[in-house]
This record gives sequence, structure tokens and C-alpha cells, in this order.
Amino acid sequence: MEFHLLPILALISIVVAASHAALPTEVYWNSVLPNTRMPKAIRDILRPDVTDDKSTSVNVGKGGVNVNAGKGKQGGGTTVVVGKGGGVNVHAGKGKSGGGTNVGVGKGGVSVNTGHKGKPVHVSVGKSPFDYNYAASEDQLHDDQSVAIFFLEKNMQPGTKMELNFKSDQNLAAFLPRQKSNSIPFSSDKIPQILNHFSVNPDSEEAETIKETIKECEQPGIKGEEKYCATSLESMIDFSTSKLGKSVQVISTEVEKQTQKQEYKITSGVKKLAGDKAVVCHKQNYPYAVFYCHKTETTRAYMIPLVGADGSKVKAVAVCHTDTSAWNPRHLAFQVLKVKPGTVPVCHFLPEDHVIWVPK
Repeated sequence: MEFHLLPILALISIVVAASHAALPTEVYWNSVLPNTRMPKAIRDILRPDVTDDKSTSVNVGKGGVNVNAGKGKQGGGTTVVVGKGGGVNVHAGKGKSGGGTNVGVGKGGVSVNTGHKGKPVHVSVGKSPFDYNYAASEDQLHDDQSVAIFFLEKNMQPGTKMELNFKSDQNLAAFLPRQKSNSIPFSSDKIPQILNHFSVNPDSEEAETIKETIKECEQPGIKGEEKYCATSLESMIDFSTSKLGKSVQVISTEVEKQTQKQEYKITSGVKKLAGDKAVVCHKQNYPYAVFYCHKTETTRAYMIPLVGADGSKVKAVAVCHTDTSAWNPRHLAFQVLKVKPGTVPVCHFLPEDHVIWVPK
């Protein structure tokens, strides 16, 4: 599915500039983590939303997108409602839609929130390669992007070459403030209400994606893993700091230039991040930003400088799992690397929209 909400985002930018108010989620970040830089992966999906009377709001849900700037109750300031009537045209499946911003509801995935810098949002359907309970699907085995992210720690040497694709159509579903996300059901026994809230057809692939994400969040973690699905930035902060304390770094992969799949080479300057425990948070397929976070004490994290064949540079985050004995024996990593569970450390790059929390 692809969303094109550029007119809405342009308006939001104007409203935010006029309000001069910090976003509530940023205020919370700065209050809890005053000495921690917010990574690009998080900055890119922050959107203003209302949690108090004086803030700018962007409400995404049934009926469209509502932008409100001003004091007092909603409707008392500058309001743009996008829903029925031509502001945003919802197009189901193939065929042409009318004028305005297009929201595609068809094959390929689901996202009910935002676009970014002129690039469409595309969220693929399928199990996450970062959920270690699951066996790889046939689609994953034939997906170059999924396959390429895994490698062996012994190959993390300057000069090593890898075929990688840092795609620009990443999942850009935005964070909702905790007050808003907590008001929306997030459990398997509330699926009908969730689908109704986001106007999703119960028989669509989008509905299956929502169900699958919630199911994966509700599954128990593997041995030695503490997992949690954060439905807001505030809840991600609380979970991560409860496991690591507040003296932390939060890091994401940063790409100098979006490119097609090409050969990248590891250059000098590979840096191991502090400690052997971390909280890694993986962006999920969902209408708003949901992160599957898990804490283990059998990981090593690295910053790896990469240079592409075209000269473009990437500051890549990689995580190496030193104990994979509890993983599904048919997990994608084992099939790609031709190794068995519990034998050697298995590493993977983090996509741009995932983050890792490590002690300073």
C-alpha cells in the first residue's frame, strides 16, 4: 500500500511553525533522556498530536486526518479534516481515484499514517525476520532485502563486500502520543474494533497484516528474551530505560543517499558499542508506529561504516546474537548462512527505521 499525503504534511509544517510548541513526545524524551541524542529513525516519524489544550494536533483514525492548531477544544483553532468529500481520496485496489491525496488500499501491506519528503510509504506483508520464533517463509527466502541483512560475525572485517539495498520506501507510519495510542485497542480479542477504527475491510490483506502484528506481539519471547511491543515513543522510552537505565545511547542506521541494490564494502572504523546487553526495537507493520522491542544479554552491537559502489556512505548498525540456540531451527538466518542454532554468532544489519538502545 502507498500513501501520498504531501499536502497534509505541508499544512502540518505550517501549523507547527506557527504554534512554536514542542511536540509532547519530544518533551517527554528530553525530560527522561536530556543527554541522549534522538536518532534519525525516531525523528523521522515524530508527528504533532494533541495531548493538552495548547498543542497542535494531528489525529489519524476513522474518517481521515484531522489537524488542529490553537488553544482550547478541538475545532477552536485552524482545523483541516481529511476524509469524505475529496480532501483525501481512498482508492481500493486498482483503478483511478479522484483528485487530492491518494490512499491506496490493496495488495502489499498497510499503513494508515503519513508520508515523508515526497516519498511514498510501502509496508510489505509477511513475518518479520527479526522474530526468532518463526520459520522463514518461501517469500522471505526469495527476498533479496531480507536475505542480505544476515551475515557472520567473522566476516565483519574491512574489505568485506556485501550486496545490500537501503530502500527509500521504508515504513513511515508515525508515532501517536501515548494518550492517543492507549485509547485505541491493541489485542487479538479486539480485532473487529481495531479494523473498524481504521476503516479496514476484515477480508483484506491489510486486516491480515494487522492481525499478524498483534499476534507476534502477544507471543511469548524466546528463552532469555524480554519482549515488549511499544505503541508510543513514551512507552518505548519507559521499557528501554527500565532495562538499561537512563545513561544510554539510542542509535539507528543512517544512509547518506538512497540507492538501488548495490555492492557495499566495509571500511576501516568498525566500532563495538558498549556492553553485551541491549534493547533492539524493530518497526512493525501497523497503521501507526509500533515497535517490537526486545532485551537480551547475549548480543554484541557494532557501528559499521560502509561505502557503496557508487561512493555513497552508510553508517550501519549491526547486532550480533551470540546465543541462537532457542531460535526456530528454520529461521531465515540459518537457511541463508547455512549454520545451525547455537553454533556461531549470527549478525544482521538494522534497517533505517529500527533502533538500538545500549548503555553509554
